[in-house]
Amino acid sequence: MEMKTKQNLFSGDDEATWKRRWKMMYASIAGYAMDGLDMLILSFVMTAIIKEFGLSFAEAGLIATYTLIGAVLGGYIFGIMADYVGRVKVFSLTIILFSIFTGLCAFASSLTELNIYRFLSGLGLGGEFGIGMTLVAETWPAAKRARASAGVAIGWQMGAVLAALLSALVVPHFGWRGLFAIGVLPALFAAWSRRGIPEPDIWVNRKIMKETIQQKVAQGEALTESEQEFLNKANKFPLTHLFANPRKSVTTFALTVMTSVQNFGYYGIMIWLPTILMQKHNLTLNKTTTWMVVTVIGMVIGIYLFGQFADRIGRRPAYITFYICSAAAVWGYSVLNDPILLLIGGAVLGFFCNGMMAGYGALLSEHYTTDARSTAQNFIFNSGRAVGGFAPVIIGMLAAQYTLNGALVILAFIYLAAAVNVFFLVPETKDSKLD
Repeated sequence: MEMKTKQNLFSGDDEATWKRRWKMMYASIAGYAMDGLDMLILSFVMTAIIKEFGLSFAEAGLIATYTLIGAVLGGYIFGIMADYVGRVKVFSLTIILFSIFTGLCAFASSLTELNIYRFLSGLGLGGEFGIGMTLVAETWPAAKRARASAGVAIGWQMGAVLAALLSALVVPHFGWRGLFAIGVLPALFAAWSRRGIPEPDIWVNRKIMKETIQQKVAQGEALTESEQEFLNKANKFPLTHLFANPRKSVTTFALTVMTSVQNFGYYGIMIWLPTILMQKHNLTLNKTTTWMVVTVIGMVIGIYLFGQFADRIGRRPAYITFYICSAAAVWGYSVLNDPILLLIGGAVLGFFCNGMMAGYGALLSEHYTTDARSTAQNFIFNSGRAVGGFAPVIIGMLAAQYTLNGALVILAFIYLAAAVNVFFLVPETKDSKLD
């Protein structure tokens, strides 16, 4: 029986290996930046869309919710596809998909049409996070895995800054439609950046092993106990790996709670805070853009330091600390009124609430095998998006009855509950070897 040669492109410590690792990271950063651009464009043009279509807060919030529903479904579909046919192939497909439908949003003639395009763009957006994080987690060394996934997470913030800058430059001259049209160009660039990127060694070699064992079966050869066990696991539907036994099921549930809190907090804050600043504090779009940029700078610093913290101290201590500090930051921000304090407070809010994005790529990868790693990343994170997708509409409904500031205070209690969840249910996986 002929055995294919195993791939060995990412296991060394030489210059060529690191060059490939960095290229993988750059491509993942570019893709996740386009996710951030696509999603955050909406927050900057929400006021204009509300005015053009005569929407209520709740109806406007549903635009973001439809996008996130698409992201959830796309995450499930493309995550499973990436485990079967390869991470890189599916990775490029997701970007092309959401870039096309983001551009079509510029031509929407009704709210229904806009919601359809946002849903379809969300399908592509949903697959991006888990596949990009999986690629980096499977190609970078364990000791630097959280820092590597932090690098990818910073890509989203780069997209958010780009959304803010494009909003300030484009909306005054071409309106919200022009912003969606121009948003297609950087997305296509991200797809182009993936040319020539190889699949991770661990995925390629596991595929070779599976094909080799299947060839033995086809030739009527007996399998060893370890080969039979390997084949049984490899032939399982990827999603079933997440619930293989009671302990794994509890872990999957706990990780889903974490990503739900992350997404609920992020979308609740970032979709509505620009509107709060414009309506309650009478800030212009340009001044709101300044707030957004400062907040994103806080996020980038938080992500960078969280990655360092998680690699050096551990995943559990990092998350528990940031959850508690996020609760304090959200409550404190809700009572601020001074413009300077709002600016500083935005940076602090971003530092803690979104700094935790650094760890999910590493954390989720370390709990599941290569047969289901991309599925796990996308299923768990996008299930969190399913919950977080209701944040814009829930906060919009509460704001209609109370105030937007008051509606955000509930996030403080959610972050505290998340800290308890990590303490009791999430095992430590620092320095874990992927299999």
